[in-house]
Amino acid sequence: MTPRQLKVTRIGNSRGVRIPADTLERYRIGDRVVMEERSDGILLRPVGSFPPKLTWEETASAMAAASEDWDAWAETDADGLADLEWKTSRVAERGPGYTPRKARAKK
Repeated sequence: MTPRQLKVTRIGNSRGVRIPADTLERYRIGDRVVMEERSDGILLRPVGSFPPKLTWEETASAMAAASEDWDAWAETDADGLADLEWKTSRVAERGPGYTPRKARAKK
């Protein structure tokens, strides 16, 4: 599906967007939607269309209760990753010796 730009319209003291009719039909959206704010944007979905997400504890319990054969995962022991030296680095934190680009450019 190709992205569509929608115009933000004033509705009283709020703002809104008009969702095309074919999109509303495709996702079976009636007169209400659930809005979720996420780190990468806003998600609109039909009311009651998805079960609630499981907690980590519920997920672990469901995995333990499932009768899956995990023997195939034993083959990954031979991939050599356990023998590699792992170096940790700070990507988002300022460590000693960090100089922002703007400060470097001014020198």
